[in-house]
Amino acid sequence: MHPLATYLADCRARRGTGAVTPETSLYAPLETLLNAAGEKLKPRVICFMSLKNQDGNMPDGGLFTPDQIAKGTDQLPVGQAPSRGVIECKKPKDDLLTIADSVQVSRYWNKFNQVLVTNYREFLLLGQDESGKPVRYEHFKLVESEKAFWTADVAKLTEQIGDPFLDFLKRCLMRPAPVTDPKDVAWFLASYAREAKARIERASDLPALDTVRKALEQALGVSFEDPKDPDKGMRFFRSTLVQTLFYGVFSAWVLWHRSSPKPKERFDWDRAARYLRVPVLRKLFHELADPGKLQDWKLDEVLGWAGDVLNRVVREEFFKRFHDAEAVQYFYEPFLEQFDPELRKQLGVWYTPPEIVKYMVARVDQVLKDKDGLNRPRGLADENVIVLDPCCGTGAYLAEVLRHIEATLQEESPKDALIGAKLIEAVTTRIFGFELLPAPFVIAHLQIGLILRELNNSLPESMRAAIYLTNALTGWEPPKGPKQLVMFDEIQKERDLADKVKQSKKILVILGNPPYNGFAGVAVHEERALSDGYRWKAGDPQGQRALKRLFSQSF
Repeated sequence: MHPLATYLADCRARRGTGAVTPETSLYAPLETLLNAAGEKLKPRVICFMSLKNQDGNMPDGGLFTPDQIAKGTDQLPVGQAPSRGVIECKKPKDDLLTIADSVQVSRYWNKFNQVLVTNYREFLLLGQDESGKPVRYEHFKLVESEKAFWTADVAKLTEQIGDPFLDFLKRCLMRPAPVTDPKDVAWFLASYAREAKARIERASDLPALDTVRKALEQALGVSFEDPKDPDKGMRFFRSTLVQTLFYGVFSAWVLWHRSSPKPKERFDWDRAARYLRVPVLRKLFHELADPGKLQDWKLDEVLGWAGDVLNRVVREEFFKRFHDAEAVQYFYEPFLEQFDPELRKQLGVWYTPPEIVKYMVARVDQVLKDKDGLNRPRGLADENVIVLDPCCGTGAYLAEVLRHIEATLQEESPKDALIGAKLIEAVTTRIFGFELLPAPFVIAHLQIGLILRELNNSLPESMRAAIYLTNALTGWEPPKGPKQLVMFDEIQKERDLADKVKQSKKILVILGNPPYNGFAGVAVHEERALSDGYRWKAGDPQGQRALKRLFSQSF
């Protein structure tokens, strides 16, 4: 059973005997619930109820880690403070905020710095802010009333909020611990992103979101609709925008760190747009992170939690593990796996092993140099070789091409002071990437920026990598009629820049690893015939006719 279902069933079974007290008799179900939340954390978090009196303080329970328990026993050393805070419980009929404001809870906070307050149907975490003052963190409500706690449909409630509730408890148990591992950061942000997506999906009217959707549909030539499942495309669209919002915050935080802030300076998530140099990214982020809209969607609270996590990261330790060259491997995949594993599967989002990327780029470089082939002795470093990854995702191939060019330039002239300028020229004028989805597009720009820093270079404020948010299947021919204008100037300009590449650049190299699954709920209007021929079973006459049309158009 799901831990929430077990918890509710146990509470009700105990109450059903008519022989228990409303508060202390529910200790055991709560202890089991918190241990279920803490058992897979690293380190594991263990809940013990009915603690001994410590200096006049006797909270109902405490949250400990294994290093606090002597080997060979399950007994705690006398007087040891719980490393993950204490628990204060009251009866289900009591008001949670009144409990949190009580003198008793205040005394516990002064002693232990973190208190999980509950009336068994609501949970509130009290902690301390950066200045050491008490602050209310997250609040989770299982049901609206005491009556609902005893009568609500357990199966239905568990299906609706079981996983978000378990995420909430895990975040509470992990909060006091220092954050150093990139995977932990990815888990926290993915957890908050799931909460943000759930809040958007619960909202009945989102006109601002519709505006962004229409602008992207116009610019990309796609429709976030699926006739067979009308909700599927919108779920996909909302998921994409939530990812974009959280990737934008994470990318801005990384770039903020690289700007060498003062030791005690804190990252402000609501100023993230200033670190996203690409105009279309800033516009998308602004549209999604506008304070008024965030309040309407109730996302400002969630993004505040995310910003708090990033400010709790021990950055020195984190960036020792978060290698710039492997930024995607250390964040993008773990985030998407935690955020929406089914979507990851649908999109075919799998990190291409670096060995494959390196081999493919090296092989292309060799073919370019081959005298019996293209006879370009400098390979990818040749200023006239134009490269395109038409479905660049998070930019792995483009990053490797850049590294390959740098290696060639170093080999040719190690002391050349213009190597940095040549790399910047390459990444802005002849190494192109197209990406349909805003979320990986954010990470691709982050990755290229980090690679340039790794190579002791960086893009000037006025420049950007030539990676464009665009549909690789459209825009190759100039429009025959009047150009369709997009409602946002930044998105219009992004489309115009991509179309200029498609219509005027003499692309010599096309490489990459396109997603092997179709985008869930996204119907491509233009050039559908490019793939229709592959959507039929072998020997199907209709499929054979589609393939014949495809090849007759191609040659």
